[in-house]
Amino acid sequence: MVDRVKEGGHQVNKNDLVTAVASSTGLSKADAGKAVDGVFDAITGALKGGDEVRLVGFGTFAVTARAASEGRNPRTGEKITIAASKQPKFKAGKGLRDAIQ
Repeated sequence: MVDRVKEGGHQVNKNDLVTAVASSTGLSKADAGKAVDGVFDAITGALKGGDEVRLVGFGTFAVTARAASEGRNPRTGEKITIAASKQPKFKAGKGLRDAIQ
């Protein structure tokens, strides 16, 4: 997977990630899939609970509030109200930023 990304910036999907985890840890693909799902579930659960997830050297996952705003319907030009919402955000840590340079 790492070689593939270096070649030309291909998109990496969940199956590619599971395969990479399996090969780097010696786990079966099934166990690696459970591990990846477990990490995703833990991050999602923490964000749902209003917590911030900090992975030192990798980055920080957080939830930010987006205020209600006014927009326009592109077809009619009519003004519409866009409801307030919560958005997940990711900020890359120094280790990750340095690694991709």
